Amino acid sequence: MGTSVTISAATDQDAEQILKLQYLCYQTEAALYDDYGIEPLTQTLADLRAELSAGCVVVARLGEEVVGSVRGSVDADGTAAIAKLIVHPRLQRHGLGGRLLAAVEERLAAERSARRYRLFTGHRSEGNLRLYRSHGYAPVATEQLGQRLSLVTLEKEIRQEAAAEEFVARA
Repeated sequence: MGTSVTISAATDQDAEQILKLQYLCYQTEAALYDDYGIEPLTQTLADLRAELSAGCVVVARLGEEVVGSVRGSVDADGTAAIAKLIVHPRLQRHGLGGRLLAAVEERLAAERSARRYRLFTGHRSEGNLRLYRSHGYAPVATEQLGQRLSLVTLEKEIRQEAAAEEFVARA
């Protein structure tokens, strides 16, 4: 009998596993853009711990192992920034990224009053773009950061009816 993947809030004890998984997962992005100095590969454990304490971090676990993670924060105007959605390579393409994305969206709306979601990815990251579009995100801007990289910003508005239904369901 196999162990199922569970999704929950991250704790400080997850920090090292998240950082190691992040390093593993961002290797393909670094190779795609020929840039191994990207922030997810240079982030320190102290910086990650600060994100854990200040933001909303969700993890996916297979038993005790952290096999996925995503982070979010909400600014004063209600825009949630979602970042660093990662899934262990052996579990990719099984819907876990979408489950993590939905979980962080739900928490950001319920706990931090998010009104819209914003995220970004590189222009060559077709799998990421496909995932985000399939979850209702639409491109709103593209910023050229260099010869090799353009960042595509995508956004999704929260439907007020869905937020109200969610509130009623929780009451």
